[in-house]
Amino acid sequence: MPLLKTYTTKIQPAWVDYNGHLRDAFYLLIFSYATDALMDTLGLDSDNRDASGQSLFTLELHLNYLHEVKLGAEVQVHTQLIAFDAKRLHLYHSLHLIEEEKALAGNEQMLLHVDLAGPHATPFSEATLARLMELSAGQKDLPTPALLGRVIGLPTKKAPNQP
Repeated sequence: MPLLKTYTTKIQPAWVDYNGHLRDAFYLLIFSYATDALMDTLGLDSDNRDASGQSLFTLELHLNYLHEVKLGAEVQVHTQLIAFDAKRLHLYHSLHLIEEEKALAGNEQMLLHVDLAGPHATPFSEATLARLMELSAGQKDLPTPALLGRVIGLPTKKAPNQP
């Protein structure tokens, strides 16, 4: 199983800034819709949320802007499951022009499975774990995304007059 193609959309006029580029917030909106689609694939859709009272919450994410995305572009999100345990998912989304290899943006996410009554962390159901195992096995030979685990920060430099 290759990367999942989880979400496709055309860049809307309301989504672009004064430079004609996709606004920062709308990259995340697109990736958020891709996460929703992944949840559907895993059986964590709205029917499951209503029946189980459980859902996924985002714990952390990193967003890298790699290339300009302009008004009218048709884009697609590719999703790779990096890892999972009994309660968490680590995933990576990349944004591409339709049928193009070059990534326009990358988004790494850590998600937690939550019982909404608490709210508190709760293990995935056996059915969800089985889907996760199947997806993970199908993607085991995919390369590690280049930006995975990237840390933000400025390089440390000595001031000119410091030893």
